[in-house]
Amino acid sequence: MITRRASLKLALAATAAPAWSWGADASAPVITRPIPRSGERLPVVGLGSSATFSSTAAGDEKQRLREVFAAMIEQGGTVFDTAPAYGASEEVAGQIVRENDMAGKLFWATKLNVARGGRADLEQARAQVEASFQRVGKPVIDLIQVHNMGDVATQFGLLRELRDHKRIRYAGVTTTFPRQYDMLEHAMRHEPLDFIGVDYAIDNRVMEERVLPLAADRGIAVLAYAPFGRTRLWDKVRGHDVPPWAAEIGIRSWAQFFLKFVIAHPAITCATPATSRASNAIDNLGAARGELPDRAMRERMAAHIGKL
Repeated sequence: MITRRASLKLALAATAAPAWSWGADASAPVITRPIPRSGERLPVVGLGSSATFSSTAAGDEKQRLREVFAAMIEQGGTVFDTAPAYGASEEVAGQIVRENDMAGKLFWATKLNVARGGRADLEQARAQVEASFQRVGKPVIDLIQVHNMGDVATQFGLLRELRDHKRIRYAGVTTTFPRQYDMLEHAMRHEPLDFIGVDYAIDNRVMEERVLPLAADRGIAVLAYAPFGRTRLWDKVRGHDVPPWAAEIGIRSWAQFFLKFVIAHPAITCATPATSRASNAIDNLGAARGELPDRAMRERMAAHIGKL
């Protein structure tokens, strides 16, 4: 199996350009999109904290993760997505940003879910939220979402209260489970959501059918999770080079290929790929500069991946 690291090394070997200038001109501005509810603009590529980030946090390799945050911020990224359920991710990330005075430079998005057997205890939910505040050390958290649609009535009700009292700025719900998509759509229609977080990738386009159009119609921001299909897309491109025609829109790595496809959809506010390597964070942010694929190019990209 080709790993992200191996793919990055191959790309570096094939180009004389330094890693920090991959893709579009590094002086080009990072593309941003507005949060529909407020107009506040966010960079279209951020950082997630599941997968490799989580495993690195569990190993207490804080220096590597400190470098990831520094690289993302240096490259113009701000959005960091985490959750108490991601092992040590939220705690370790919070410690890093507090110790390095980074909290004010980040749009901090975390999650809430204490539901067991379909029901959530309100006091336990409050305790989990308070723990998140302590970890990041911010008086106001930018975004908290109900993780995996857990007892939305109870837990989103708490988030609405926190939003009304200005302890959080935005509230939403998330899921990456197909069995919960109907529940997601119901919440989108009946709850005052600022955000949703959903799985979306070049080979996983189910969200284009109903959820993304509904988000656009309802004025809901969208965080795109698993834009690499977790490891699925890396397995698919094993032994294959990025097609030369992708350079027409400044793509110089598979990560940029996958990310530009995702963020080109107008309903996507920000994609949050997880990584534990600064070089990957730099590569990812390269997708947020320069030209994005139009509809014809997106279909060409999807067709290419479909043939591999």
